Amino acid sequence: MAQNGIKENGVTEGIPALPQPVPVQDVTHTKIFIGNEWHTSCAGRTFPTFNPATGVKICDVEEADKEDVDKAVEAAKAAMKRSSPWRKMDASSRGRLLLKLSDLIERDRLLLATLETLDTGKPFLQSFFIDLDGSIKTLRYYAGWADKVHGKSLPVDESFMCLTKHEPVGVCGAIIPWNFPLLMFTWKIAPALSCGNTVVIKPAEQTPLTALHIGSLIKEAGFPPGVVNIVPGFGPTAGAAIARHMNIDKVAFTGSTEVGQLIKEAAARSNLKRVTLELGGKNPCIVFADCNLQLAVEETQKGAFYNQGQCCTAASRVFVEESIYGEFLRCSIEKAKKIVIGDPLDPQTSHGPQIDRQQFDKIMDLIESGKKEGAKLEYGGVAVGDKSLFIHPTIFTGVKDHMRIAKEEIFGPVQCIFSFKSQQDAIERANSSQYGLVSAVFTTSIDRALSVSAALETGTVWINCYNALHVQTPFGGCKMSGTGRELGEYALAEYTEVKAVTIKLSETM
Repeated sequence: MAQNGIKENGVTEGIPALPQPVPVQDVTHTKIFIGNEWHTSCAGRTFPTFNPATGVKICDVEEADKEDVDKAVEAAKAAMKRSSPWRKMDASSRGRLLLKLSDLIERDRLLLATLETLDTGKPFLQSFFIDLDGSIKTLRYYAGWADKVHGKSLPVDESFMCLTKHEPVGVCGAIIPWNFPLLMFTWKIAPALSCGNTVVIKPAEQTPLTALHIGSLIKEAGFPPGVVNIVPGFGPTAGAAIARHMNIDKVAFTGSTEVGQLIKEAAARSNLKRVTLELGGKNPCIVFADCNLQLAVEETQKGAFYNQGQCCTAASRVFVEESIYGEFLRCSIEKAKKIVIGDPLDPQTSHGPQIDRQQFDKIMDLIESGKKEGAKLEYGGVAVGDKSLFIHPTIFTGVKDHMRIAKEEIFGPVQCIFSFKSQQDAIERANSSQYGLVSAVFTTSIDRALSVSAALETGTVWINCYNALHVQTPFGGCKMSGTGRELGEYALAEYTEVKAVTIKLSETM
């Protein structure tokens, strides 16, 4: 019998059961995907991918390098020929294929969320709800744009007629990171395919599994061969081959600023291919005394610790007005203590491991630098266990703007909380970073929200919220945080060339 609102099957009365991971005994898709077929590496090499929560190897994956990238580009270029099924396909049919792909991802949602959690270590419910929702919405949004990408007629001299056409750029290379592998996959392919391009995409070597499963769904959806090609491999080999390939017309990259600089240089030295870069951030939040304090604590902490702090948007610098600084800090520490660290496949877990030992060591080194330079460690700052990749959420105070933890992108669960006296002081310190990705303002004054958001030097400003990403809204940064925009209508311009056609009219009486 049901007792205390709990049914016999463990489901709370009126509340649906939480989704559960599915057993994964063997990973089906581990090869290179070119021309809708699965291939072994030309060099005969494979590489392992590991579960960061346990350190156990999941499987071996075929390793693509330059020769495999050449084959993928050849397939993508063939699919761009005017006689190919893809180029002859009408725009609305491209949209229907994207919708079909989104339906197949929704069908395989549990499996994809499980693979994403196994490969990245992020909590399963975050994979299932946030990453899968975002991926499905991205594909459906750009499916709707496919037959709406068009040019204009322009008023010119009366003896001429001028019109513009928006045509696909061509073969697009994409290099995606390990922190949001499935979501970034769809952010790259959806606008590219909506505009009629073809794609060669390299998932990160740490997290190739969901991208390869999507390859099987691309074929099942009915995309012609060569439209999407997936080359798992390493940055210095496969990634570099994409960046400098003479037959790739555009490259989109999400990752570190240092690698972004190398990609832009390689693009310039090869064929001057177009480049979109979504890079690092050292993102400021400004919390004013008139804010909703609990909301500000919740949102800034979500911004700092979501995905174990492994986000380019991480809220790593929080500037709090002096009069509420003590209360803000107290509430932040209390909330950090309630974060559930554990097995990412357990639906109750909200904080998983870092992606690998290299990233773990980098974060711990920066935490130690903060302590050595005189910052006060208020909470966390230690690993969970001796050999695991788990790090407790970490809060520092007493941080000076010149310290490493105040300047460098940590890409881990570390939040620095500063105090400020005046609005101008907060703005100047927020803008003092080399980065310009995102920022946030917490206040109940609409005048202050608008004036401060206008003064902040970032591509996105959130007001009384954080990580409020929507597929309709453009995303990208300025300064060392990158160039170009992803998502929304703005992303379409990154994947189209504008052609002007001018016609001389015959004179008539």
